[in-house]
Amino acid sequence: MASNMHSKRHAIMISVPYQGHITPFVNLALKIASAGFAITFVHTEYIHHTLSKVYKDQLNFFSKAREAGLDICYTTISDGFPLEFDRTLHLEEFWESMFYNFPCIADEFVGKMIMSDPHSVHFLVTDTTFSWTAKIASKYNIVNVSFWTEPALVFSLGYHLDLLQENGHYPAKDDAEELISYVPGVDSISTKDLMPYLKESESTTLVHQGMVSAFKEVKKADFVLHNTVQELESDTLSSLNHQNQPNYAVGPISFIKNATPIITTVPKSLWAEADCNQWLETKRPGSVVYVSFGSLVQISKHVIEEIAYGIILSEVNFIWVFRDDHKILPHGFEDAFSKDKGLIIPWCDQILVLSHPAVGGFFTHCGWNSILESIWCGVPMICYPITFDQPTNRKLVVDDWKIGTNLCDGLISVHREAVAEKIGSFINGSVAEDLRNEITSVKEKLHNAVEINGSSNKNFDKFICDLKKKLMSYYK
Repeated sequence: MASNMHSKRHAIMISVPYQGHITPFVNLALKIASAGFAITFVHTEYIHHTLSKVYKDQLNFFSKAREAGLDICYTTISDGFPLEFDRTLHLEEFWESMFYNFPCIADEFVGKMIMSDPHSVHFLVTDTTFSWTAKIASKYNIVNVSFWTEPALVFSLGYHLDLLQENGHYPAKDDAEELISYVPGVDSISTKDLMPYLKESESTTLVHQGMVSAFKEVKKADFVLHNTVQELESDTLSSLNHQNQPNYAVGPISFIKNATPIITTVPKSLWAEADCNQWLETKRPGSVVYVSFGSLVQISKHVIEEIAYGIILSEVNFIWVFRDDHKILPHGFEDAFSKDKGLIIPWCDQILVLSHPAVGGFFTHCGWNSILESIWCGVPMICYPITFDQPTNRKLVVDDWKIGTNLCDGLISVHREAVAEKIGSFINGSVAEDLRNEITSVKEKLHNAVEINGSSNKNFDKFICDLKKKLMSYYK
């Protein structure tokens, strides 16, 4: 073990193997490296294989970062399955192994990493969703940094599961709408807006078990980083900082200043083939709805069909990023509209699309990265949350910040006529104008936070200062 702070400070960074977690994790790695730390960024072998096929520049990403002067290394780790194993088709089996078997793999990996470089001062930076980090950090006597990639509201609800349980709201009744007003830093929230894995219907699932375990273990972390903005969730974050554990709002990490510029991994060939920009240039300002639900694994084919034909019935211009196999689309759908009216593409640079003046709304599943990007570009949202943190994120967007609207009440049944009416009134009516007025002030808070003297930049600098002190106390 290193004995003085002249040794290299080295972060071992491991993300949850999904794009919504990987994207902020990569940007955090760049930010920490820009502060003078060495980084070993770890992907699973399967994710490396998958991204290498889809993103042409993925293999060159970290070498380009090193060329820019950053001390970043990249390596892979097994997730316990062969590459040909279908992790989507066998989702339950995959996550059961990730929950029970992957911690041993990670433990062995971290141990070997430390032994191979005994003169460096090592510390872990892992996704809060992992429940094994505290045990491994304690075993090797290294600092434990937890990175929460979702809003602070979601974190706080999970952090205070004991309070929810004491008041009879955990697990929450599936069909109940009871008001929760006792969670520190959370004004009030209905049980219908809780994350699905905190409800009775999912109380026996592996997701429930994993998240409950993760929220218990994160209380042992030395530091917690949040990909959110102090000004947007000030009460929640302030309350968390009264729990004798330092929390830092450093988001949106993808836009924070003073880091080496982000090296894009967007597949330019797909962008060029779709020629989104040229298509958008032919549309009047605010006339296009951008549609993206991330992965469609959690959405039924019936719902996809109702949404698809609802969009056509609305007669608005649209771009739909359809990342999954087009076979999920209704038969004949792509022949049901003119290419002047709609564009279906496998991928795009979401920021470039959202920042185009022609885009007047974002039809979204309320993934946190998408919400941050939509706010950054000042585009109001039509919300159709599906799972995980998304229903709770919807509350922030629609009820608290008033920068979006619900696709439908109850978020259960979806009918094409209602979809058409909602989208049509959103783009062509006064709804979007009102929401745009609201999102302007929220956008300003986001932009100000990442400026040199903004709250997120200051919080990150404080984290780096506190981290150095902690490392010194561990290894002096």
